[in-house]
Amino acid sequence: MEYLLFVAYLIFFAWLVTRTKFFLASGLSKPQLVILFLLKIIAGIFYGWIGIYYGELAQMSDTWSYHSQGLVEYNILRTHPPEYFSNLFNNPYEHGLKNFFGSQFSYWNDLKSNVFIKFISIFDIFSGGYYYVNVIFYTYATFVGPIALFRVMNNLLPGRRIWVVLGVFFIPSFFYWGSGLHKEGLISMGISLIMYAIYFSNKQGRLNLQRFLLFMGGLLLLLILRNFVLMLIIPAIIAWILSNRKPVWTPYIYSGVYVICILLFFTSRYLIPDLDFPAAVVEKQQSFLRLVGNSSIPFNVMQPDFGSFIASTPKAFAMAATRPYPSDISHLLSLAAAVEIGILLLLVVIFLLYRIPKPTASRTTLYFCFFFSLTMLLAIGFSVNNLGAIARYRSIVLPLIMTPLLARTDWNRFVRLFAALKT
Repeated sequence: MEYLLFVAYLIFFAWLVTRTKFFLASGLSKPQLVILFLLKIIAGIFYGWIGIYYGELAQMSDTWSYHSQGLVEYNILRTHPPEYFSNLFNNPYEHGLKNFFGSQFSYWNDLKSNVFIKFISIFDIFSGGYYYVNVIFYTYATFVGPIALFRVMNNLLPGRRIWVVLGVFFIPSFFYWGSGLHKEGLISMGISLIMYAIYFSNKQGRLNLQRFLLFMGGLLLLLILRNFVLMLIIPAIIAWILSNRKPVWTPYIYSGVYVICILLFFTSRYLIPDLDFPAAVVEKQQSFLRLVGNSSIPFNVMQPDFGSFIASTPKAFAMAATRPYPSDISHLLSLAAAVEIGILLLLVVIFLLYRIPKPTASRTTLYFCFFFSLTMLLAIGFSVNNLGAIARYRSIVLPLIMTPLLARTDWNRFVRLFAALKT
């Protein structure tokens, strides 16, 4: 039965992809859309397979745990519908809704998993509760994300479609983590919807209802699934919107917004004690330190003060942007992550040497990608010491970094020089 459902839904959704207006408006042909869709399904199946046969070693068992809990929720829907529709709002926590950034005993911390499990349980209604059939549903639901990002980047970087496709869809870790039955696909979709709404609203000079709903939907996804990403993207959004009004002041606007945000980050607790952002980061770090995993690495315990953050910044950035090193390799996924990061760093060097000197792309959008990605990497480096989690968390910003770099590299000049050196 599972195989029949899988084939039937695969055919149906492959057809539906070619009928979805938002996808067709990307400019990609119907065969191209179907190929990309099927490749993401294959990646999602591989993700599930890794979760079974390599799960504990590579800490990949979450996806099957979510699946099992989704089946429990589905059975609750069948037997006790009122509980199904109300249990998401149960709040037995001592601090109620106040512990927004808490890693333990927090409604908000548990909400991300509870919502994701509920999301999967909806798929179970139609899929018969089969994991790999759910992958098809999930791939279609989250396909909006990379398509939205492609539409932004393709418009931002005209005439560089092949590099945009490679950057948006085929950065290996983003392709892998964003295709699996996990939260990354939805989180990256939230970021892409926000970017799509702001970019095209500025491009066309108006914010219509559709874009407003996409923007709010993107914010809601981040609020529910990874609230620290929401806090990081808000300054980038503010700077982007302000710089769109005065593009010539873009560097100063972004610098000013981020200086203000850094000051607020360290001083808000003196005005509102519940807004102790440095303590929240340190608590998150302590939470990861308590988790013992095969790819956990030692790092310095931070203090919730300005000096400690400044001292930790270089190592935090290096940890998030350059690891795992070859010496960190302990299993297949860490090998893949090490190879990927080595290739990506090489591509950065090639870009610096062979970049196209006069880009036509909007600086305001490129600055958004840079500042948001940089703060994401720093946040990951400050709080996460597990290499598998680092690779997964950073995957969602790699397309924002690498797509402009790939598209703004003069590959013809690079190839000519490479061919000359060979001869």
